[in-house]
Amino acid sequence: MPAPLRGLVAERWLTLQVCGNDIRVEGWPVRTGRLELDKYEFLEDPGATIDGLRKSGIGIDIFKFLQRLPDMPEKLAEIRPKYDYPMLWDNLAVLPVTTFDHWWNHQIRSYPRNRARQAEKKGVVFREAPFDDRLVHGIWEIYNECPVRQGRPFVHYGKSVETVRGISETFLDRSIFIGAYLDDRLIGFIKLVTDHKRMQACMMHIVSMMQHRDKAPTNALIAQAVRSCAERDIRYLVYQNFSYGKKEEDSLSHFKEINGFQRIDLPRYYVPLTGIGRAALALGLHRRLIDHFPKPVITRLREIRAAWYNRKLQGSEAP
Repeated sequence: MPAPLRGLVAERWLTLQVCGNDIRVEGWPVRTGRLELDKYEFLEDPGATIDGLRKSGIGIDIFKFLQRLPDMPEKLAEIRPKYDYPMLWDNLAVLPVTTFDHWWNHQIRSYPRNRARQAEKKGVVFREAPFDDRLVHGIWEIYNECPVRQGRPFVHYGKSVETVRGISETFLDRSIFIGAYLDDRLIGFIKLVTDHKRMQACMMHIVSMMQHRDKAPTNALIAQAVRSCAERDIRYLVYQNFSYGKKEEDSLSHFKEINGFQRIDLPRYYVPLTGIGRAALALGLHRRLIDHFPKPVITRLREIRAAWYNRKLQGSEAP
């Protein structure tokens, strides 16, 4: 077994290096590989990586990767598939960045501007933060404020300080932390992770204390993130996906839109590396199970799930 895989067999995924890229391997019986930092970094030479995977003997059936955003924001409307591999269209929520003033005056609506001002009027201070014990403890307090967020159990609730440190300290050489402080106490933060070219910064985490929602720290955190990107000549600020699968527009996608993010469709390639991979691709098994259902069915399933969580977790919301 290759050295990067030792001790990882019991995990839900494995991580290994191929051609200088960290590759995550997951799934069964069809094993799928992707970049460890998918959406945060991109392949410089897909052909070399795919050839390396074929020769590695790891047994990945399908390798998937996302096409990089164009070098210049002016070319966003001209995105076309660059590679001759099977593909489906994926999407990102992308904010092209030039200057902070341009974003503030021309890319957003009045509502997010007023919300960002509201935070400052109520005494919230925003600044980049070094990764240290104080920041880790502040993030730990935010994570453990409430067990439920957006109608679901919050995945980081109840974790120890050391566990939170391990989650937060990943990819430190490419990370930018921005904090929202009230009376010098952290009440919200963003973790940005840049790609190797420092052409884009993607939000890995953006969380604020629910008890301070009236101060709108999240809007102002995005404003500071735009400022930090502009100061570094980072061309794109990315807020994960704009939409997910067949999910109709919701409050989160609306929040992204009013803050200047736009949906950018990008090719996601699916390269079969084995006979199982080719068969899985032909049968459509590379797509999520839920994507095979009609949109009205998916919408109804989400409503049922939300109602179930509301009943199960009733009374768990923070006051």
